[in-house]
Amino acid sequence: MVAVGAGCSATNVRDDRGGSDGGQTSSGASGEPAGEASGGASGEASGGASGQGGAPDLGGIDVGATGAGGEGSAGAGGSCVTQTSAASLQPVYLAFAFDVSGSMGQGDKEWHDKEAKWDPVVAATKEFFSDPASSGLTASLTFFPDEKDVRCTLEAYTTPDVPLTPLPSDAFKEALDAIEPKSSRDWRGGTPTAWVMEGTIGFIEAARQENPGKYAIVLVTDGYPQDCDEESNSIDAVVADAQAALAKEISTYVIGVENPPIEGAPKTLSDLHEIAAAGGTEEAILIDTGNPSQTTAAFRDAVDRIRGAAVSCTMEIPPAPDGRTFDKEKVRVLHTTDGSDTPAALTYDQTCATEGAWRYDDPASPTQIVICPGACDTIQADVKATLSVDFTCESVIVVPR
Repeated sequence: MVAVGAGCSATNVRDDRGGSDGGQTSSGASGEPAGEASGGASGEASGGASGQGGAPDLGGIDVGATGAGGEGSAGAGGSCVTQTSAASLQPVYLAFAFDVSGSMGQGDKEWHDKEAKWDPVVAATKEFFSDPASSGLTASLTFFPDEKDVRCTLEAYTTPDVPLTPLPSDAFKEALDAIEPKSSRDWRGGTPTAWVMEGTIGFIEAARQENPGKYAIVLVTDGYPQDCDEESNSIDAVVADAQAALAKEISTYVIGVENPPIEGAPKTLSDLHEIAAAGGTEEAILIDTGNPSQTTAAFRDAVDRIRGAAVSCTMEIPPAPDGRTFDKEKVRVLHTTDGSDTPAALTYDQTCATEGAWRYDDPASPTQIVICPGACDTIQADVKATLSVDFTCESVIVVPR
């Protein structure tokens, strides 16, 4: 959650409130996970007014109701009053592409062991989608391969089996239960990875027209692309898809499920690192199998890492309250870590060369606040961290012209 305060441009601020630091920061903000606004931020002026924000709709920022916040005189004479609104970081959407091919558990080979691969991986996946800690994220789920006669087509994967759904949700558990093969004959063949990547990219491009935000693909598979036309469904083709997605600001995370450590079991995951690197996420996360409880724990850790890394570090600048004018040099961004009640100010640095900094998306005409990489890493690692943004009464930063 991000609490955003806006102040007027009057200069007769009380010395003990405005001062040279441009105004007193409101300490009443409390936060929810990224992507979900809370109405908990409040402040009190001398006139006793208070305000409360609202929760965002799917894919959007809800500035909420505006009320008096922070500290300052609300009396006659034009003295400065800080107003507080609720806002959120840019919403995050995760599009899961989940391998349900026979190698995940058909049993036709000793290392295609359902109890070692499918069962623990699915159990951890269900936990992620139903975990309250996933609140604030929105996800979709697409199974691949599709049925035999359409599995090598783009159209088979442009509509997810579970549409974009705010988490936590039981819809994903229900879909995983429904897709689970009832016998060895029910498993699907082939691994059309390139086709599911292309279909998912197309789905995301359409979805974000209606729901802008940060989108990422999470590819869960136990092997290389297989079946379909070899040229169109190769590692090189999937790498090209991941590169194309990244050019459209869609990252690709890869979770690879190893074969159990059985003599003769092939190694089928090393090339998955190329896909992750092309998708902007450095390397694939490879999960060992053989011990179901350890596999479940490792997969849970993998999706938790993705959950943290996917947290957006961008937020829209809400419109100033009625009667106020936004001044880009009267802005201060603060970060409060889990377990602390004292916010620490981030440094404004449009080049992001300073540790613990933030910048505007466009200094000439800003519409978003962007947390720089170092500070972003800290926020992503602390799911309970909160940000507060003060629009102060005096200039506190210098923005390049």
